Amino acid sequence: MLKQSLQQKLLQKLSPQQIQLIKLLEVPTLQLEQRIKKEIEENPALEEGNENYEEDYEQEDDYQDDLNNDEFSVEDYIEDDEIPNYKLQASNYSKDDEHREIPYSEGASFHEFLRNQLALKISLTEDQKMLAEYIIGNIDDDGYLRRPLKNIVDDLAFSQGIRTREDDLYMLLKKVQELDPAGVGARDLQECLLLQIERKDTGKPAIGHAEKILRHHFVEFTKKHYDKITKRLNITRDELREALDEILHLNPKPGGVFNDPGSANLHAIIPDFILDNNNGKLELSLNSRNVPELHVSQAYSDMLKDYSKDKKNRSKQEKETVSFVKQKLDSARWFIDAIQQRQATLLLTMNAILEYQYDYFQDGDERKLRPMILKDIAEETGLDISTISRVANSKYIQTDFGIYPLKSFFSEGMQTEDGEEVSTREIKNILQECIDNESKSKPLTDEKLTNILKEKGYKIARRTVAKYREQLDIPVARLRKEV
Repeated sequence: MLKQSLQQKLLQKLSPQQIQLIKLLEVPTLQLEQRIKKEIEENPALEEGNENYEEDYEQEDDYQDDLNNDEFSVEDYIEDDEIPNYKLQASNYSKDDEHREIPYSEGASFHEFLRNQLALKISLTEDQKMLAEYIIGNIDDDGYLRRPLKNIVDDLAFSQGIRTREDDLYMLLKKVQELDPAGVGARDLQECLLLQIERKDTGKPAIGHAEKILRHHFVEFTKKHYDKITKRLNITRDELREALDEILHLNPKPGGVFNDPGSANLHAIIPDFILDNNNGKLELSLNSRNVPELHVSQAYSDMLKDYSKDKKNRSKQEKETVSFVKQKLDSARWFIDAIQQRQATLLLTMNAILEYQYDYFQDGDERKLRPMILKDIAEETGLDISTISRVANSKYIQTDFGIYPLKSFFSEGMQTEDGEEVSTREIKNILQECIDNESKSKPLTDEKLTNILKEKGYKIARRTVAKYREQLDIPVARLRKEV
């Protein structure tokens, strides 16, 4: 039996401008430059560079007449069957502009780029980082580790006097394989493609099928035995085609992009924020080197102004043209406002983080890092938690003690027996230190680690210790035992 009912729901619908701002918040500095260039190419009413007039664009009849209108005319659009594509070329900076060189991790070479990322991995000890760097040194220009780990163990023993095990190097290799670009550190093509597909959403059917093909049916894939694959996976030809399309978009040579002089800095880590410490006074600035000045085209504004004088006698084509120009002007204004709001939101968020972690940013001592979650900064700024998350994701800050991702400053907290709140990162550092200094013939169990922490004033359950140990990628005691 069918029933009809009338329901009233209150829904919040985002405007195109709000959606645009949300997307721009997620974009890091390097990609923002490309995003702005794309917008300028697509919208001739948007221009870059400084203008010497005061713009007042709010409605169709309100414009100033400071520039001549020889460059654009409405007839260009009325007489042609298609709207012409205007490509505006302008330099971001003139030779008279002050040029402040912003230091950043430039990715001068593939191996330097990998080492810079490795330095940010706080879960590794200095000895482990040294071994991981040795592994990186053996990665070829295509991004592959073609030397067996057993041979690297022998090299370390004979040339460096360092004794290690193949299992230890394998654990460190897995860490290297977490670095960008995806697929780096693979020992063969199959592993390279798997490392890349695993970073995608394997819950999607096409990606899930692609992962199974690469993992379980790689030989059939290379020999193009597609009938065998469809039967064994019980999928249709269309599903197979979608899975193969995902695989074909992977990069078989992840290090190859760095060998191209034109794209050597494609994956560079460019900080979004610059933090200077002037005698204890923290001064924050946005790295705006890649964000040019933007303004709405005065030529387009004048064009619309001219045609607003004779509304009654407009032809149908002229009305369509006026509508087109108005839409482009609106789009340019919205984009400029979104960029300005993005910059303001980034500064508001980062300033709140600086205030919250003031002692830490004085010298970079991780023991001074307070427990901080997204909600804390959301309450400080009055912004939504999702907005803070978008700002923190894929953004970096340059300090006197290194370049760090914003998300690394967020961590949960707990209280000591004295009631002092400490960051879980501090506890993890203590765990790491205990395990680094343990007897390898009799490694510390989780229960013993729990007791050590209790003696230091950290009352933590054994299961919590086990969780932190797993987050540090440290195996259980019996697997750490050495003869």
